[in-house]
Amino acid sequence: MYQLQKAGFDAYLVGGCVRDLLLGREPKDFDVATNADPEQVRKVFRNCRIIGRRFRLAHVHFGHEVIEVATFRGAGEARNDDQVLNKEGRLLRDNVYGTIEQDVWRRDFTVNALYYNIKDFSVVDYTGGMADHQAGILRLIGDPETRFREDPVRMLRAVRFAVKLGFHIDPDCEKAMHNVAELLASIPSARLYDEALKLFMSGYALQTFEMLRHYGLFQVLFPATENSLAVEDEGFPRLLLIKALENSDNRIAEGKTVTAYFLFAAFLWDAVQIRSKQKMAKGSPEFIAYQEAANEVIAMQVKSTALPRHITLAMRELWSLQPKFNVCVGSKPSRLITHPRFRAAYDFLLLRAQTGGADLELAKWWESYQNANETEQRKMTAPSQQAKSTKSPRKRSYRKKSKPQEVSSD
Repeated sequence: MYQLQKAGFDAYLVGGCVRDLLLGREPKDFDVATNADPEQVRKVFRNCRIIGRRFRLAHVHFGHEVIEVATFRGAGEARNDDQVLNKEGRLLRDNVYGTIEQDVWRRDFTVNALYYNIKDFSVVDYTGGMADHQAGILRLIGDPETRFREDPVRMLRAVRFAVKLGFHIDPDCEKAMHNVAELLASIPSARLYDEALKLFMSGYALQTFEMLRHYGLFQVLFPATENSLAVEDEGFPRLLLIKALENSDNRIAEGKTVTAYFLFAAFLWDAVQIRSKQKMAKGSPEFIAYQEAANEVIAMQVKSTALPRHITLAMRELWSLQPKFNVCVGSKPSRLITHPRFRAAYDFLLLRAQTGGADLELAKWWESYQNANETEQRKMTAPSQQAKSTKSPRKRSYRKKSKPQEVSSD
């Protein structure tokens, strides 16, 4: 910021970093707003890269750190192809530059439109963002429905910020979200995948899930999951997803890692179960039914939220290992425990057992098997005494009727 000022430009900290600092939180990253256009920023910083099509931004690199530098946006009175909207009113391109007074009205929420000025160390507020910040209100700048039509992803951002900050969404925003929730389907599925990671991998997954369903947004992100939630399992609601979200939040709170494929596998498991049971009822073998169901559910899901291939492959592996836990004799358990996805698959089995989707005793057996030494594991997987006794009479009978020479020759 001082370097931009030295070059004759204005520079402010803006957005979430100012909002979080005022709350006493450590910002995830820092954004800078300036009256220098991206090309001028690049002339100031040799370590600068210009990105973006909808709105061009300068990324200034300092080692592993990246500072996003955005030029003040204009009021939108653009000529030629500087600004392009689709038929729903969503902005497809927005390379219109202006002043700080114009830029502030182009930002989404009032609490994200606070500018920190290093000239006098003040917070510049044009929209009443400080008052909303103190009151804990998330309010859109301008007409909510119009702003959501410009970029429907703002609805997801509203939910994410409300949950993360503990703020209330302004009633006018809530009304608009209910009215235009279906516009979220017009967003590219790859962008929605990125948003889904932010929503569910930040430590507030369960609250986020409940709020997304409240506003009708979850069904756009995960339609198959929403349909499966409407089907009760023997009169009880399906709890596996709720437990998975709760466990994910707990792990993040404890500083542990969470994997996207495990959570998304939990999202779609019930949909796979329902579809596979339908196929088995029509005569398909269990393995084929599960394989076909997984293919169909994932094929539908990527149209809404473009899960990358490495995620979907890991999900398939996780699902395909579940039936193998039912075999507890012979050499199969020792082979299964060496599988690269075994630990994640076992955690998934435990999750199913905790929510009534698998035998709890089976999960306990596998826990004991993992902790046992090699000798104990062989005993645990040996055929039962009852199985041995059913075969022994036939062997004794055979030996009485046969001569030793005949047995030897055979």
